[in-house]
Amino acid sequence: MLLPVFTLKLRHKINPRMVAVGRYDGTHPCLAAATQAGKVFIHNPHTRSQHFRAPRVLQSPLESDVSLLNINQAVSCLTAGVLNPELGYDTLLVGTQTNLLAYDVYNNSDLFYREVADGANAVVLGTLGDISSPLAIIGGNCVLQGFDREGNDLFWTVTGDNVHSLALCDFDSDGKKELLVGSEDFDIRVFKEDEIVAEMTETEIITSLCPMYGSRFGYALSNGTVGVYDKTARYWRIKSKNHAVSIHAFDLDADGVCELITGWSNGKVDARSDRTGEVIFKDNFSAAIAGVVEGDYCGDGCVQLICCSVDGEIRGYLPGLDEMRGNLVDTSVEQDLIRELSQKKQNLLLELRNYEDNAKVEVSSPPSEADGQRGVIPANTKLHTALSVNLGSETQAAHAELCISTSNDTIIRAVLIFAEGIFLGESHVVHPSPHSLSSSIRIPITPPKDVPVDLHLKTFVGYRSSTQFHVFELTRQLPRFSMYALTSPGSAGQPLGYVNFTIAERAQRVVIWLNQNFLLPEDTSIQHAPFQVCFTSLRNGSPLSIKIKPSGEITVNTDDIDLAGDIIQSMASFFAVEDLQVEADFPAYFEELRKVLVKVDEYHSVHQKLSADMADNSNLIRSLLVRAEDARLMKDMKAMKNRYMELYDLNKDLLNGYKIRCNNHTELLGNLKAVNQAIQRAGRLRVGKPKSQVIAACRDAIRSNSISTLFRVMRVGTASS
Repeated sequence: MLLPVFTLKLRHKINPRMVAVGRYDGTHPCLAAATQAGKVFIHNPHTRSQHFRAPRVLQSPLESDVSLLNINQAVSCLTAGVLNPELGYDTLLVGTQTNLLAYDVYNNSDLFYREVADGANAVVLGTLGDISSPLAIIGGNCVLQGFDREGNDLFWTVTGDNVHSLALCDFDSDGKKELLVGSEDFDIRVFKEDEIVAEMTETEIITSLCPMYGSRFGYALSNGTVGVYDKTARYWRIKSKNHAVSIHAFDLDADGVCELITGWSNGKVDARSDRTGEVIFKDNFSAAIAGVVEGDYCGDGCVQLICCSVDGEIRGYLPGLDEMRGNLVDTSVEQDLIRELSQKKQNLLLELRNYEDNAKVEVSSPPSEADGQRGVIPANTKLHTALSVNLGSETQAAHAELCISTSNDTIIRAVLIFAEGIFLGESHVVHPSPHSLSSSIRIPITPPKDVPVDLHLKTFVGYRSSTQFHVFELTRQLPRFSMYALTSPGSAGQPLGYVNFTIAERAQRVVIWLNQNFLLPEDTSIQHAPFQVCFTSLRNGSPLSIKIKPSGEITVNTDDIDLAGDIIQSMASFFAVEDLQVEADFPAYFEELRKVLVKVDEYHSVHQKLSADMADNSNLIRSLLVRAEDARLMKDMKAMKNRYMELYDLNKDLLNGYKIRCNNHTELLGNLKAVNQAIQRAGRLRVGKPKSQVIAACRDAIRSNSISTLFRVMRVGTASS
């Protein structure tokens, strides 16, 4: 069993996910963490007599080795690392919902203090791709921004939703770091600088990401799931009823391979094998974990795993010694293993008893009756599955339908389906009542998003009199666009929105793509190009049309810009298209965006006016205070009372103005999110370099406040007419 080498109890609360260790003097690791009332504390146990003195920094009245850094805003993210390699020591980065501070703790000075309109929900520090200088990369309101040591904005791009987690990892093993981004839309996106090279869809919000080694990285979700990916393949995952607050990669058992260390909301810390997810070490705190980091905190040349709880308790763990290699399991884990083996033993004994009961029934009953009771079914029994589109009825909405049937007179007693992102809890059980049992069963499926999903089926097959059943296990993939029903051309109105592009592929290959991604009826026969296929969305009834010409020109007609982007990305992946430029127009969506941009301008002007009013009122307050104090010294109580009454009214006006400013800021953030998502959607209509060019050109158009240029870029992919 591994015991902590040191335990500290600081009298400061620690905010979850806001803990970092840095060598702020170039030598001694110090712990920095966000605490209450918009402050960051820096714990420096190495030089207790050294105190920081600066306008931002105060000595903690509670502990001699803790200094408090005043941020005066709620801290939303925090990290430490080398931002300026020439300095020779680490920089502390503190993000809020409006600003990013790069702080030189050693010299008690700001490296830069930048306003970030989209907020900073997550921050990571390091080198990205071919950009030579280290970047402080923040993720906010659908936006990623990277700042160098002087605060210059060297990196900017958009992503699908609000960012919750960031990490740098050599995803494609090319020796350069890629950016991993976890967001509210349940996606993990991998950016090679400003280009998305991979996307993985999860089942909940991605709250934490951490690099392991090579192309392997760990992740945590808001529903208590923790796991490991290697590139786009998930190695393992586990789910807990508690929330994973912090994850970190650390070689705790000294076997040369990092384990995934997880700090949980119930105070538990565990280390899991990167290959299997098996627990190899665990410990418990009295309060929820706030963060897990590493550093040579004892100053003895050995790096410790440092775990912090929200109530200020800090423990450091050394990696296991050589004689403990690979064997950190304490007695409680061994007891858990014994309990697990006992459960397996009970299951095997139960299975053996079933076989013995079957043998008794076989001896005492006629053959046909015995077969039915013990669940013996004909050896040639097969299970057939089919996916189709059901247009619904008055009592049931339209949906995709999974039909499961047997090849003989056996019946289906129950079906278990495991699928990510479709069912609550990722599983669904269908258990027909005894009087409605038959050899086939139909299960409605309604995926909320257009993503391919693997349906893992366990089907119980037997006879009506069976007490035991044969279990068929199989996997069926639900196509990406399964929620679209094939319709005849002209049956629905033609959408005004369209995307037009050309790919060098034969029409037959496009037909193969259609069959793999849509639920087409078996009797569907598509002739050679030119041809047109029309669909209707089962979610909202909106039409979709895809036209193919012999020249390879393809036109997608839909008013849903997200659907158009999904179709283009799916085609690009299937046909291995690296660069694709398109011409697009979505009149209804662009008109909504135009209104949003007008609102953004209005909110900006209101924000400036409110700021000016507050500055004027602040000057007036100073003047009134001086005049009131003068009246008091002159014993003119009537004038003093009047000044203080004016001051009271002015203070009320300031408070009301602050409330208006807060509401204005909230509305502004919502509209900025819509603008950023529009840029991201325009980017998703392209592939490769044209995608990056569109995103960059859209940002330039917004900076220059040219709405007409912005819409031209979104339509044709370039600002030049």
